[in-house]
Order: sequence, then structure tokens, then C-alpha cells
Amino acid sequence: LRDRSLVTITSLISMGITDNSLKYHLTTAKQNCITRTEIAEIITHIAFYAGWPKAWAAFNIAKEVWNDDIKGDDAKAAFARTMIFPIGEPNTAYAKYFTGNSYLAPISTEQIPFFNVTFEPGCRNNWHIHKAEKGGGQMLVGVAGRGWYQEDGKSAVEILPGTVIHIPANVKHWHGATEDSWFAHLAFEIPGEKTENVWLEPVNNEEYNKLESR
Repeated sequence: LRDRSLVTITSLISMGITDNSLKYHLTTAKQNCITRTEIAEIITHIAFYAGWPKAWAAFNIAKEVWNDDIKGDDAKAAFARTMIFPIGEPNTAYAKYFTGNSYLAPISTEQIPFFNVTFEPGCRNNWHIHKAEKGGGQMLVGVAGRGWYQEDGKSAVEILPGTVIHIPANVKHWHGATEDSWFAHLAFEIPGEKTENVWLEPVNNEEYNKLESR
């Protein structure tokens, strides 16, 4: 039954059928023990073959189906209900490279490894570079809230749900939440040769505050 649910929802999304029939089969998939994290991974994987617009419509339906899994009435729980991806655990391993609190949830470690990164309001990471001799870089997909992405020497770009950011290798940049909004994005590491993440200085408060006045 679980495999049948997986085949059915994959077929419906690929065909662009995102009406009540998809909601019915997503509900059935949940009853057949497909978890919130698994459905997020499944739909994201479909997106690379069927297209992000179809997947995005499916995300919006899936989060409604799985929302009763999220308990609590604080700001963090309220934000979690706005997306299908889990917030995850405090990002303690990289906390020294962030201003404010962030959370990290591994969604897939196979085929296309990617994570959901969640930022509390005002949180952003330091300037950094994804170095590579060949290939490499990173792709971000906004999934909830509102955030910023900026490359060195360029104006900051707003990230909203559905925004896709392609970050070339060897480019200095940062990304994070706006001052008044929680924010989450998927982070895909692009394979390359001799890749290395180099963390640099924090984003200057004065420059960050200028963005918030826009």
C-alpha cells in the first residue's frame, strides 16, 4: 500500500493534477506511513523531473495534510506549519558562523543530498565561499518566510517561497532571514572537484539594517 501511494502521487504530480484527488492520495499516503520528512523529499525529487511549479502546488497541499503532526503554539511551531519541510534541530555545529539562531534538517542524503535550513528573524550566516576547482557551488530554494541573498559587490536579492538562487563556485556571498520574518530555504550542494567551504567575516550590522529599510 505504501508503494502504491508513492507511485500514485508521483504520477499525479508529474501530470500536473493538484486538485482534491491529489489531497486524497496524499492523505492515504500518510495513512500508509509516509512521513512528513519523506513526502518533502519525494516531492522535491519529483520537482527535478516534473518541474518546480507542479511540485510547489503539491507542497502546499501536503503541508495541510501533515500539519497536525506539528504541536505547539509558539512562533516556531506557527512557522513550521507554513511549510512541509521540517525545521530540524538547532544548528549548533555551525553556530559560530551565524548571527542569531538557525536550525538544520537533513532531507535527503542519497542521490541529491540537500538540507532545509531555517533562520529565526534577523538571523543570517557569515560571508562565505564555496570553493571548487571544477563544478561546485550551491543552489537555494526558498520554501517559507522572507530572506535575503547577496553576492559581494552586488545588491541583495529578496528570497520568497519558490525563489531559486544559483550560487557559482568561488563567489563570496551570504544569505539569511529578514529582520521581521522567519525564513527557510533548501540548500543543495553542487558536486565538484576539490570543494571546500570557506567561512569569512559576519555581515556588517549597518549594511544589514540598510536592507531592512528597503
